[in-house]
Amino acid sequence: MHTYLKIGLTLFALLCGFFFMVLAAVQGSAQPDKVVVHEENLVPEVADSAKKTHIVRVKSGDTTGSILSNLGFPATEAANIIQTSKAVYPLKNIHIGHEFIRIDSDNQVTLIYKINAKEQLVLTAKAGEGWAAKKENRQVSHLVNVVSATIQDSLFLDASKAGLADNLILKLVDMFAWDIDFARDLRKGDSFKVMYEESFDDEGKQEGYTILAATFTNRGRVFTGIRYKDKQGNIEYYNEDGRNLRKTYLKSPVKYSRISSRFRTSRKHPILGYTRAHRGVDYAAKTGTPIHAIGDGKIVYKGRKGGYGRFIEIRHNNGIHSTAYAHMSRYAKGMRKGKYVKQGQVIGYVGMSGLATGPHLHFEFRSRGRAVNPLKVKHKAAKPVPKDELSAFRLKAKEMMRLMSLFDHDDSWG
Repeated sequence: MHTYLKIGLTLFALLCGFFFMVLAAVQGSAQPDKVVVHEENLVPEVADSAKKTHIVRVKSGDTTGSILSNLGFPATEAANIIQTSKAVYPLKNIHIGHEFIRIDSDNQVTLIYKINAKEQLVLTAKAGEGWAAKKENRQVSHLVNVVSATIQDSLFLDASKAGLADNLILKLVDMFAWDIDFARDLRKGDSFKVMYEESFDDEGKQEGYTILAATFTNRGRVFTGIRYKDKQGNIEYYNEDGRNLRKTYLKSPVKYSRISSRFRTSRKHPILGYTRAHRGVDYAAKTGTPIHAIGDGKIVYKGRKGGYGRFIEIRHNNGIHSTAYAHMSRYAKGMRKGKYVKQGQVIGYVGMSGLATGPHLHFEFRSRGRAVNPLKVKHKAAKPVPKDELSAFRLKAKEMMRLMSLFDHDDSWG
């Protein structure tokens, strides 16, 4: 009898699983650009009728004292609250838009300050006792989506139409920036698929995006990236073989631009009129477009330099290579000679200072002081997945790719 019951339950579970797979596929066919894989519903806490709740949101000009006063605490009690909280979280560090919540029950007063999306400060005082303070984790919920699109107009426009938020598109670009030059390599018909996770706080407010896995097909080549956290807590994106997507240098210092002039041994200067070598690449972009350091290094020159206008030169950590960035409209805050910068850090903004007919970045790559064509420099990959974790990574990679493949478009479902 028990055996038949187990078999019956197993068949029932399989049928339920098949039903939900079909339902997901049908939904994917109806809305092919965005498919929900998993969702943890946000369940609002049911209020206890015996409790009284008062909420105050921090506004410009508010102080902790004024907020505690608005919540009904006398000055001496407010001072006790502020003093008690110091060891856990100093209440002088409050931020506009964050909430204070006072909850009164029969024998206890609770005060909550929401520090960020993940943590909150909780102070409690029972009748006849003093205040106690602690930090608590806030409930975080997640929604996982799979989105795919084919580029017809531009990456930004087509990705937006598919449902990707602007900052998520930038994350996708950053993920593949070492292999794809988004200024010159994209073609009509290129495509991408991305599986990403949205995070929500306990109020249902969207807090951020994390790309879990993605593929990008560029000019017939398929690039794959899978997020992996190693035993040391380091998070990187790797291809299916465990090779790191990150390279020593980015392929381009400017996103969403076009190349207006290439590296040449001779070129007629657009302003001076005579022919001379053009020892870099010009990226045409709007004034104010951010310029990124293509690799880690130290600023060895920052200032005006003849026809280059506002100029920065970075000597990279290997001591052999340096890069130069010219015609800036302004420098990023904090840039100075001797400062160390990280790969991808914004160092300045596109402009047309010096000898320039329009806003662009003139970019040079130098090896042992000699200018070389930036578009032909080979970039060495960062460290791969640690050998002792390679098996675990491959299992995760296989599962990620399997989940993404479930949402390939299939007309048979329609």
